[in-house]
Amino acid sequence: MENDKLEQIKKQMEKWVFEAEKYYHKIPQDQLYIAAAVGIATLIFLLLITRLFKRKSSNTIVLTGLCGSGKTVLFYQIKDGSSHQGTVTSMEPNEDTFTLASETMKSRIKPVHVVDFPGHSRLRPKLDNFLPQAAGVVFVVDAVEFLPNCRAAAEYLYDILTNASVIKKRVPVLLLCNKVDKVTAHTKEFIRKQLEKEIDKLRASRTAVSSADIATEFTLGVPGEAFAFSQCSNKVVIGEASGLTGETSQLEMFIREHVQP
Repeated sequence: MENDKLEQIKKQMEKWVFEAEKYYHKIPQDQLYIAAAVGIATLIFLLLITRLFKRKSSNTIVLTGLCGSGKTVLFYQIKDGSSHQGTVTSMEPNEDTFTLASETMKSRIKPVHVVDFPGHSRLRPKLDNFLPQAAGVVFVVDAVEFLPNCRAAAEYLYDILTNASVIKKRVPVLLLCNKVDKVTAHTKEFIRKQLEKEIDKLRASRTAVSSADIATEFTLGVPGEAFAFSQCSNKVVIGEASGLTGETSQLEMFIREHVQP
C-alpha cells in the first residue's frame, strides 16, 4: 500500500517536472536573459541598501549633565582608565573616538565616539549639533550635591527628553548617578523619584506655555497622570558610577548595548 502511494507521488512529481521543462522551453531566450539580469540587479540593489543602512548606525554617545557632575572624569575613565583629576569646566565639547579602556585587550572591537558636552546653560543650544547623531545620551547627575541642583537638572533633562531628534529617533537615555562612592550620596531610586516629581511640575508649566506660544514643542508623559520615565517613548534607564574610583561598568554596559562591538 505504501509502495503504491510512493509510486503515485513519484509520477506526479515527474509530471510537474515535465510541465516545467515545457514551459521553460517555450520562453524566448531573450526574455530569460532579461529576467536573469533583473534578478541580479535586484539582488545587488538590496545588498547596497543593506550596507548603506549598516553604515548609518551611529557610534556616538553624548555625555552631558550640569557643571560639576563629573562628566569629564568619566570620559577619561572609559577612554584610558585614568581620572585626570584637576580637570576644569570646559566651554567646548571634549570629544574623541576610542576603544573603551576595559576592552583594549580585545580585537575587532568597534570604537565609540564619545562627546563630553559642557554643562554650562549658555552652551546648551549647541547640543542640537550632536543629538541627531547620537546612539545614546548619558545624563550625569552628582549624587552628592543632587538636592540643591535638582530643579536645574530636571530642566536640562526635560529639554533633552523633549528634543525632536531624541523623540523621533527614540534615542535611549541613561541617567547616571555619579560619585556614589561617597557616604553622603543619594540613592539612584531617590534621585529618580525626585527628578520625576520636578519634571511633572515642569510639564504642567511648559505645556501651558507651549499651547499658548510654541505649538511645535513636544510634551512628556500621559495627560492626567503623574510623570514617570517609563512613559517616555524612548528608553530611559538609571545607573550608578564613581568616576574617581573607576567604577564605570553600568556606563560601559549602556554604551555597548547601543554601540555594538
